[in-house]
Amino acid sequence: MPEKPQTLAGAAVGVLATADAAAKAAAGRAVAAAWRAGAIAEVGRAAPPDRPARPACPELKAPRDVPRRSIGPAPKGRVALLHALAHIELNAIDLAWDLIARFSGDELPRAFFDDWVTVADDEARHFTLLSERLAAFGAAYGDLPAHDGLWQAASDTRHDLLARLAVVPLVLEARGLDVTPAMIAKLEAAGDPESAALLRVVYRDEIGHVAAGKRWFDWACHRAGLEPAETWRALVERHFKGTLKPPFNEAARREAGLTPDLYGPLAAG
Repeated sequence: MPEKPQTLAGAAVGVLATADAAAKAAAGRAVAAAWRAGAIAEVGRAAPPDRPARPACPELKAPRDVPRRSIGPAPKGRVALLHALAHIELNAIDLAWDLIARFSGDELPRAFFDDWVTVADDEARHFTLLSERLAAFGAAYGDLPAHDGLWQAASDTRHDLLARLAVVPLVLEARGLDVTPAMIAKLEAAGDPESAALLRVVYRDEIGHVAAGKRWFDWACHRAGLEPAETWRALVERHFKGTLKPPFNEAARREAGLTPDLYGPLAAG
């Protein structure tokens, strides 16, 4: 009996079930390539796990218990930054594939899945680049502790596509647009243009990820007959457990479709 063709949702669950970080990134990139090539033709339906599989290291701690190091001439601070960013990108891989699998039954257009496969592929590429840069310092992902708060956003919004889009790309990834330029400047000042160049690649891609979040959030609102700005603010107040902290990178946010009249009313004073 011939094997049933793999679906995108099923392949997404396979990525989520991969524990080794490098293998997870490679598996995600392979699924993305197969989807683009037509080797995976159908979205299908599949239920993702409550939590993705993760490697034994790094040790996961509460955010307040993860040591902070300043970026400076000594490599330790730069290794800590690169490790923290690699951890964020590993979570981002899982967030993208979880989105694809979790909402595979929501009668979404193929273009939606095309966009989030691209996002997932980008996040895997970022993780790989950061891992390679860590190796240049004689370090590896898993060497340092990391915080375990990043998956909370996925858990809190697992029931609602609009809530997921409101919080993950339009709050968490948008925050990355605010803070990354300062990281790049500090790396350059520390005499590390290679790491700074890597972060520029991540930064440009993340603008596209936030733009995809805004595009599909607006689309889903219109489908439901909801006003996007009011709906976004209500969902963020309900599901995001932090505050929106200025200063904001208004230029990058505008490029991604986020204007101050949207997020300004929720900004911390």
